[in-house]
Amino acid sequence: MSLSVEGSPVAVSGSWRLAVTGASGLIGSALCPVLDASGHEVWRLVRREPVPGRREVRWLPDGPTDLATLEGLDGVVHLAGENVAGGRWSAGRKRRIRESRIQGTRSLAEGLARLGRPPKVLVSASAIGYYGDRGDQVLDEGAARGEGFLPEVVAGWEEALGPARLAGIRCVSLRLGMVLTPEGGALGKMLTPFRLGVGGRIGTGRQWVSWVAIDDVTGAIQHALARPDLEGAVNVVAPEPVTHAELVRELGRALRRPTPFALPAWCARLALGEMAGPLLLASARARPARLLESGYAFRHPRLGGALQALLRRRGTGGDC
Repeated sequence: MSLSVEGSPVAVSGSWRLAVTGASGLIGSALCPVLDASGHEVWRLVRREPVPGRREVRWLPDGPTDLATLEGLDGVVHLAGENVAGGRWSAGRKRRIRESRIQGTRSLAEGLARLGRPPKVLVSASAIGYYGDRGDQVLDEGAARGEGFLPEVVAGWEEALGPARLAGIRCVSLRLGMVLTPEGGALGKMLTPFRLGVGGRIGTGRQWVSWVAIDDVTGAIQHALARPDLEGAVNVVAPEPVTHAELVRELGRALRRPTPFALPAWCARLALGEMAGPLLLASARARPARLLESGYAFRHPRLGGALQALLRRRGTGGDC
């Protein structure tokens, strides 16, 4: 058995023993079946009481962490955390986002560092929100951090891996772009209005959107687990970002629906408050430099083809 990625195989003898946090989330629910089907031993870290007979370990991000059951792991994938786009950014919600992303990650890193036989690698979700609003600037992993709440949270989130790194665990922070899947996230929310013919751009439409298909998210995670030369920040975005206007146009074309409407920026800010800026109006033109340099071959490098494949697979195309 080997852990490999289409277009960029990396030989790893035997099946891997892996743990995944956030296994029931948008990305985890796509990743775990792939790992299971590949013959790897996958343990889910859950907040509830584990179900007897299942490979589950209870883990409390904001409490004491005892991961002794997971001695001798090969790798860990950390996806858990408060949904940044789950609601208006009130003071309380911003506190929960910060605590879940930073304290939760530090708790896991410390727990793994205390193991007598810690894992070789810890792959943690992060976000291109690190870069903030950067206009037309092309952003590789060496670009400076942006300004504001979201860049500060992402920076703290990545720094929280420190205890694991000091323990000799190879740590990879996957800076995810807009993850496209009809199962949820941004695309899931857009499908209903667009299928009804009332979709359209937000703001000027000139802001850059760095997107990535769910298949390439799961592929990049496997790639990061298997590549010993990958460490630190890695942009997980398709090699061809688009403007928001292009995203709207391609989605309308894939669904065979018109996209005549436009929501002014002030309306978005009125409806969503502070989060409208970083999540809808900010421009981040990120490039997956380190993934490409390490040999990863994207399954869906272009937006049009990615949307067609994702919608066709789920039966959510324009003729449905």
